[in-house]
Amino acid sequence: MTDLLDRAVETVRALPPEVQDDLARLLLQLAGEEQAGLPLTPDEEASFAESLAQAERGEFASDEEIRAIWAKHGL
Repeated sequence: MTDLLDRAVETVRALPPEVQDDLARLLLQLAGEEQAGLPLTPDEEASFAESLAQAERGEFASDEEIRAIWAKHGL
């Protein structure tokens, strides 16, 4: 293991377990190991299904709505 990777692992060890797992999944994916998707909660599934239905109906945010979101976040 390189010194840089060793330092990164030591730093990640101090993070909360859920963050450690997220970073481990990312590292494994970058290294070419396929990672299973995370299961969605019922609320997330419903929200996703509604978003797909809106897209199928052509219901997208207007340019004005997008600009308002950007402005809200200083973009």
